[in-house]
Amino acid sequence: MTSDKSNLFSGDEKEILQEIMNIAFGNATADLAEVVDIYVQLSVPEIDIISIGKLPDYLQNTIGTGSKVSTVDQKFWGDFNGSGLLVFPSETGTDLLTLFKNHKPSKSEPSSTESLNKGVLLEIGNLLIGACVGKISELLDTFVTYSPPQVLSGSEEGYTFLNDYFNSDQAAIIMKTIFKFKKEDLNGLLLILTNQESIGWLRKSLADFMESYE
Repeated sequence: MTSDKSNLFSGDEKEILQEIMNIAFGNATADLAEVVDIYVQLSVPEIDIISIGKLPDYLQNTIGTGSKVSTVDQKFWGDFNGSGLLVFPSETGTDLLTLFKNHKPSKSEPSSTESLNKGVLLEIGNLLIGACVGKISELLDTFVTYSPPQVLSGSEEGYTFLNDYFNSDQAAIIMKTIFKFKKEDLNGLLLILTNQESIGWLRKSLADFMESYE
């Protein structure tokens, strides 16, 4: 398999997928805003197509290096098949906790704080990824099932620990948006990775989606 995956979709297909993402991500943040009662602001969604093995480099270029991150992964299954990745700066966990608990946890209880932070990350990941993937699936007239979300961890810097969780030979269609919790100065990165097995189905579904509006 060649390393160049950029020609897997035409320009028109990418534009359709971007618009579907825009609808789906808006749906996801609306669901989250209902929980934390805070408006979530999205960047314009972007589409990139790379090899999964290049994901660490992609994140380095997108987020940068020098700080640890907290990453939530939730896999989904069906015609639309892949993973949702939610990436936060690691220090964001405690700040996110305040959105749900309305107070900062005691510094004297680090083990409890760590457990609560993980729980908040999983809850936000489940809400954002589930709502986003669910809306994409609805718009493309299919449905998916989900694995429980998990917090990914690794000791290496530079995101290379992600290679332990994904097949590096697969193509990745990355659907990316950066989101901010308005008034809280918190932000993160939401990626929807759909693997090579879904490419044929996805291209046909995008064509059917456009035909339904003609």
